[in-house]
Amino acid sequence: MHGRMNASSNMAPGFNISYLRSQIMSYPKGNLTPIEKEDLLHMIQEEKLAHDVYTTLYEKWKLPIFQNIARSESTHMAAVAMLLQKYNLTNPVVNMNVGQFANSTFTELYNKLVEEGSKNVTAALKVGALIEDLDIYDLQKCINQTDKPDIKLVYNNLMKGSRNHMRAFVSTLEKYNATYTPHYISQQEFEQIISTPTERGMK
Repeated sequence: MHGRMNASSNMAPGFNISYLRSQIMSYPKGNLTPIEKEDLLHMIQEEKLAHDVYTTLYEKWKLPIFQNIARSESTHMAAVAMLLQKYNLTNPVVNMNVGQFANSTFTELYNKLVEEGSKNVTAALKVGALIEDLDIYDLQKCINQTDKPDIKLVYNNLMKGSRNHMRAFVSTLEKYNATYTPHYISQQEFEQIISTPTERGMK
């Protein structure tokens, strides 16, 4: 298993949101570029997408992995929300129900992923891996588009969580004799992620 996380544990360890808040606030508040603002608003919706799809697929299949990782995605949303609050940006997903998004692109993607994940259990697990694949890809892009240490701190922690989630989905897929092929990150990066152990602690 090359040190992959045991899927029976279902979830990668989360990060301490209170400690992360103190770290975020310890950095000076700089001026955000339009791209940095756009990325923050995009990422909180992408984390909500993950949360909502996993919540819905848990209701469909009752696999604990979906419920556990959905809880982790709530923490991810809270982390980005702290940055939105710090930089006086309006949170676009406040009080929105599962499947509701400010950006219609996410609504369409949610519906598409739920439809695919409702076909069977392996399709659902592949949807989970796909979401984490997309998340890692987008977070890498966002990290490269900011020079703010507090934003980089959050994005790096989200990406660590996404790598852990991907390990969990791929490991669970193996139990169904199924595999996942990355669509966004490179095959080389994918292999490197799934062949290394669960990451713990703050980055």
